[in-house]
Amino acid sequence: MEAMCSTLRNCVNKEKLCTLTRKCIFRILSVGPIPNHIAFIMDGNRRYARNYNMNEGEGHRSGFLALMSMLQYCYELGVKYVTIYAFSIDNFKRKPQEVEKVMDLMQEKIEGLLKEESFVKSYGVRVYFIGNLQLLREPVRLAAEKAMAATCKNDKAVLLICLAYTSTDEIVHAVQEACNERRAENEYLNSKEVDNDSSRVIGEKKNDMECAIQLADVEKHMYMAVAPDPDIVVRTSGETRLSNFLLWQTTYCYLYSPSALWPEISFRHLVWGVLNYQRAQPYLEKKKKQC
Repeated sequence: MEAMCSTLRNCVNKEKLCTLTRKCIFRILSVGPIPNHIAFIMDGNRRYARNYNMNEGEGHRSGFLALMSMLQYCYELGVKYVTIYAFSIDNFKRKPQEVEKVMDLMQEKIEGLLKEESFVKSYGVRVYFIGNLQLLREPVRLAAEKAMAATCKNDKAVLLICLAYTSTDEIVHAVQEACNERRAENEYLNSKEVDNDSSRVIGEKKNDMECAIQLADVEKHMYMAVAPDPDIVVRTSGETRLSNFLLWQTTYCYLYSPSALWPEISFRHLVWGVLNYQRAQPYLEKKKKQC
């Protein structure tokens, strides 16, 4: 019994030391610009499982544990927005058994977000699910909608979970919505016009101008319109492809590709990524101002 108590005390002391060390490092990092928005492409769960002779489902579970740690670090650092690429539309093409396991895990973890002891409660996180949610099976979609409704009043931090998402689908969706909105506006204006020859000519010219879709019209209908563009995109496993993720939003974004597989990502990777961003930030800001 005494040995068990001693072990527990050591664990508590170690955790306190780790927390204190993180706070010291974060204070040093805060001398430079802290990213407002970090996006993660969580690559390498399946390779991690193969490397350690685990089944694919266990690889995704290990990846979820890594995600919880990374979210904690980001919010402690002062990053307000975190986006994760959880499941691509293209991932539906994988083996049915794997997709089923991932969807089961998604539902389990989404429902876990609403528990009192979850990080959502601890950090006051508002959760958004980003993507074509109609592609999800109904229990997962309903769980996502419930989580968004339950956290809608939280305002300290934001977590955006890209689920059934690709950037090309997002862009097509935004253009379609912008066209539908403009068409509805024009139909309303036409219904108000006086039916005479002169007003018809004026009305036709007005419609020609108003039918043109502007950049702002498209951007406001993006799934990601609820958040500013990311400052950093982190893709693990050493890959440098965006894989159809936030193509519209990453023009002036710093890309960081640590060689670690996603379940292996750690505190030091986040620190190194932020340091590299701080070095590149003046150049990125200059490029933004030139446009």
